[in-house]
Amino acid sequence: MTDAAYRCATASLLRDDQLVGSATRVPAFLLVEHPGPWGQAALRDAALPGNLLAGLRRRSTSTGVRILLVRRHRQRGQEGVRVFAARPEARGSWVETTVLDSHHDVLDLDLEALGAGQSPGLEPHAEALFCVCTHGRHDACCAERGRPVAAELSRTHPAQTWEISHLGGDRFAANLLVLGAGLGYGRVTPEVAPAIADAHLDGRITPDHLRGRAAFTMPVQAAELAVRRALDVWEVDALRLDSWAGGRARFALDGDLHEVLVTRRLGDAHRLTCSSHHGDPVPSYTTGPVQHVAASS
Repeated sequence: MTDAAYRCATASLLRDDQLVGSATRVPAFLLVEHPGPWGQAALRDAALPGNLLAGLRRRSTSTGVRILLVRRHRQRGQEGVRVFAARPEARGSWVETTVLDSHHDVLDLDLEALGAGQSPGLEPHAEALFCVCTHGRHDACCAERGRPVAAELSRTHPAQTWEISHLGGDRFAANLLVLGAGLGYGRVTPEVAPAIADAHLDGRITPDHLRGRAAFTMPVQAAELAVRRALDVWEVDALRLDSWAGGRARFALDGDLHEVLVTRRLGDAHRLTCSSHHGDPVPSYTTGPVQHVAASS
């Protein structure tokens, strides 16, 4: 297969790479409306002033807030710049929003507070956000698989759907980030995307496409799904992470504690993005039996 023809999402699907445990842990997000173009790396190449992009990169690094660009599918934004600040907690996630006069005003937002888990002082936003990665300049699969999903969700859930810049895990395109819960879904198709959105609005997780929760590290993401499957519990906020140590995750549910052992394995090396020219080991997670260990305090 030539480089031009190689598609990481197709190769990943043929290998049956494990979805769960592949979402990047992110303590806080800032989404900034910008219709594009985004370039290869949004905070380096987007069609915005260079000093602004450099400032955003510095603020992101210093505060731990991941800054991503968003836009409506095939629509121009309203006057001003819509921003969303999101904190994807395991329980009690929240989103705030406002419209700024210009992109330079983003640098004045209190990202230190957001990174510390506190309100940056914007308006509460109660609705979920369905963010589909369509960043084709970063990876071809994100455009080819993401744009049809964004189009369908824009038809079925127009007020809540946004295209978003690079999320990570290109080989799992189309990738969907649901905020405020911070749930990542992969291998989403136009056929299943509306059902995932509807389930979330009903307060339920869709297990088959779940990559993981941004509030958790990757092994804990795998552990959460294992506990949910064992207990058949799919409410978004049903579980509370009680502890994570020594490869064991312990979750609380309705006054009881449930524990599972997680083992990480590195498989053979493969090209994990369309643009990569070398192989990286493919990680996966194995979980043991879920055990009821105690009543929670």
